[in-house]
Amino acid sequence: MTGTSDAPLAGVTVVAMEQAVAAPICTRVLADFGARVIKVENPNGGDFARDYDDVVNGPGGLAAHFVWCNRGKESVTLNTKSQAGMNLLHRLLDRADAFVSNLAPGATARMGIAAADLAQSHPNVIPVEIDGYGPGGPISHKRAYDLLVQAESGSCAITGYPGMPAKPGPAMADFTTGLYAAISILALLFARGGRPEGVAAPSVELSLFDVMTDVMGYALTYTQHSGVDQQPLGVGSPAVAPYGAFPTRDGQTVVLGTTNDREWQRVAKEIIDRPDLADDARFSTNSGRCAHRDILDEAIGSWCVQHDIAEIQKIADAAGIGNSRYNLPSEVVVHPQLTARDRWRTVGTSKGDIPALRPPPVIKGFEQPMGVVPGLGEHTDAVLSELGVSTDELARLRADGAIGPAYS
Repeated sequence: MTGTSDAPLAGVTVVAMEQAVAAPICTRVLADFGARVIKVENPNGGDFARDYDDVVNGPGGLAAHFVWCNRGKESVTLNTKSQAGMNLLHRLLDRADAFVSNLAPGATARMGIAAADLAQSHPNVIPVEIDGYGPGGPISHKRAYDLLVQAESGSCAITGYPGMPAKPGPAMADFTTGLYAAISILALLFARGGRPEGVAAPSVELSLFDVMTDVMGYALTYTQHSGVDQQPLGVGSPAVAPYGAFPTRDGQTVVLGTTNDREWQRVAKEIIDRPDLADDARFSTNSGRCAHRDILDEAIGSWCVQHDIAEIQKIADAAGIGNSRYNLPSEVVVHPQLTARDRWRTVGTSKGDIPALRPPPVIKGFEQPMGVVPGLGEHTDAVLSELGVSTDELARLRADGAIGPAYS
């Protein structure tokens, strides 16, 4: 059993029927805070993210997506197309506080476990259903994955370069939706003590599209009120200038940014030694600097290419100007900031121990548990035994195909 007795969510049980990233991130966050997460998987392969690749302790290892999203959970394999499998799912829900799913549109309704069904059969369970576009719209029926939703929501249009749109690298739609789902569950758990007796728990509907249009709030607000579709600027921002990436003399790339007029004055006078630009009326406001960003980028770029990155960062720090080093993922995994702050832990998997970053929140007096990444069906027998299923009954269920093979 996962979770720790002194964790904030100790005693909370979450049942999940989840795939890929959005719902698994939600339940992983809850597991990191000590909730017990029972991940119900199809015996025939389980969560399809298990098979995206095999690089973790590979070849023949685990998939990076799955490892990232699924630590601290228990995997139970049920054939929910069988009546016996559905009966077991309902027995799990009898003991659950929340049910999280991100199946295909309409799947939970067809299975009789949509929010309206659970309000009758399991009124104490908080149903959380994540889908692509939300019900009731012209594209509600469509399957939706992170890339598709990022394109539909306009996120790709403000990423990359003009005429060369790109998907933001991280799974922004999936990840942010998962966080919203976890926050929703926490809010409803907090409020449930005040719910009148006999009233079913509120349900939560979340769509990736709604979340991404929220993430797009600045860009949509700007366009709504200006009529202008802002163009992507690579490693830069259409909202402020100067702000971007510049090559350095030693072959690195430094990212420098300003957010207000005072910072611009310091960049011009204390970093690139261009008081003429500081005094130029064209650059006195952020709007003016954005309109003439090419001039400023050329001036800053010309200065950066004459200096090594260490010197640039030292000068920028002294001037109080934000800066960073453009890093590859291979450089981030050995980043001294992570090492110095003890951000790495060891997490177990069915293929051996691996390093993993601690959850972002640092809570005094509480070390988040970061449990093992489960093998497919690893906890089926143990969890069902808690429901009173005997060894003989497990064998019969297995023979009938209601549960997956014995874990080995």
